[in-house]
Amino acid sequence: MPLVSLELPSPEELRPRWAAYAAVMAAIGYGDGCRADGRVWHYDDGGGNWCDLVLFEDGRAVLQGNDHEYSDTYFRDAAEYFGEDETDLLADAPAWWGEHLPPAGEWVGFVYGFEGSWRRASYDLQDGFDSVGLPALDNASFLDSVTEFVSGRSEGAFTPPQDAVLTLAAAGPDLTTDHLAAVFGPTTTADLAAGVTAARAFKR
Repeated sequence: MPLVSLELPSPEELRPRWAAYAAVMAAIGYGDGCRADGRVWHYDDGGGNWCDLVLFEDGRAVLQGNDHEYSDTYFRDAAEYFGEDETDLLADAPAWWGEHLPPAGEWVGFVYGFEGSWRRASYDLQDGFDSVGLPALDNASFLDSVTEFVSGRSEGAFTPPQDAVLTLAAAGPDLTTDHLAAVFGPTTTADLAAGVTAARAFKR
């Protein structure tokens, strides 16, 4: 079956928002949930749902992850474990899509490859990507996630201004403590320096 084309932002378009969200998480002490480890960008929601973007030096990339509630694609050992039909997430894909899969026992519901555009294997099941809720996907997702997260943890019921949140998203790896301060508010106890350090890890 031919691979299916996907309308998703390129890695370079994802980079600023992913870096900015990592900064927010690190500033409040949840840096493990969103971070860059070399050429791997990680996001998880703290509830077992996750995705990783793996960058190759030549511009290729793989986006892989799982939603433990909504991924109906059972790949490799997950199919046997759950007694479900297997969905081959690498069917007709180049071999490099599978070079950085997590170890056995960590379920994978989707694997997308990027080489100028995003593609995936052909299947008709929900793979869980949409429900993972990646904040870096677009400005609306980023704005909603950061606003909800910061509002729920700020002293004095502070709601971050929309323009400050979107400015943070645009700054990405180059954001500063001033960008973060505008999002967290004047009475925050967040570690803004830790946020800047987390964002810098997404530098090219």
